[in-house]
Amino acid sequence: MMVKVAAVQMCSGVDPEINADRMEALVRQAKAEGALYVQTPEMTGAVQKDRKGLLAVLRSEKDDLIVARAVKLAGELGIYLHIGSTAIALDDGKIANRAFLFAPDGSVLCRYDKIHMFDVDLDNGESWRESAVYRPGENAVSIGLPFARLAFAICYDLRFPQLFRTEALAGSQILTAPAAFTRQTGEAHWHVLTRARAIENGAFLISAAQAGLHEDGRETYGHSLIVDPWGRILAEAGGTGEAVITAEIDLAETADARAKIPNLKNARDFSLQSL
Repeated sequence: MMVKVAAVQMCSGVDPEINADRMEALVRQAKAEGALYVQTPEMTGAVQKDRKGLLAVLRSEKDDLIVARAVKLAGELGIYLHIGSTAIALDDGKIANRAFLFAPDGSVLCRYDKIHMFDVDLDNGESWRESAVYRPGENAVSIGLPFARLAFAICYDLRFPQLFRTEALAGSQILTAPAAFTRQTGEAHWHVLTRARAIENGAFLISAAQAGLHEDGRETYGHSLIVDPWGRILAEAGGTGEAVITAEIDLAETADARAKIPNLKNARDFSLQSL
């Protein structure tokens, strides 16, 4: 089955209302280009590293501006709209880095909370501790759609191949990894990791990204990607600024890739002998 998919690249700031307006314009562009499935990046609603600033604009899911706008857009445009993630206030005072998939009637099909927290110390003094603010998710998510089975991940999850393997073994043909990769880590690893996850699992991988210098001072790598099951890049955005990329994908290519290199079937259990 053929389907046209899109990834929306953004440079979100600290104001969710402005970000929602920019998201809407880009999603409408993707629809105008014929996309049935549209993905936005991680932290679509706000890129804000200051905790107090983020808490000031946080809302619960039922009051969230991005969620409300996505319901309207998906229903009006008749598309599957995947909000790569947005920050959602939880009852325990923590925050969920939560993805949503909206149906063409505007209903919420599923949610996914980012599992792996970006707790790292990089060169040049760059340090992050997502676990201090966010509550990690506990469940991988894969959902059957009329055109494919789709699975979820967010940003740092890309470095954990077992998540993608579990989703592929569940029959997922399209894997996703919307992101806000730092420029430092993106330059080193973004293309390699994204293509590897697609190749390892014989699946398409769609990754909408944040890109450029943000209002809060951080810089993200961009280069939103759509990759086929053989690891070929079908569409790629630049390293700065907004963009919409699209690709017409043939879901039969997942079966073809998995038949040529049946590593999902050939995997064996083993034990480690440590000497």
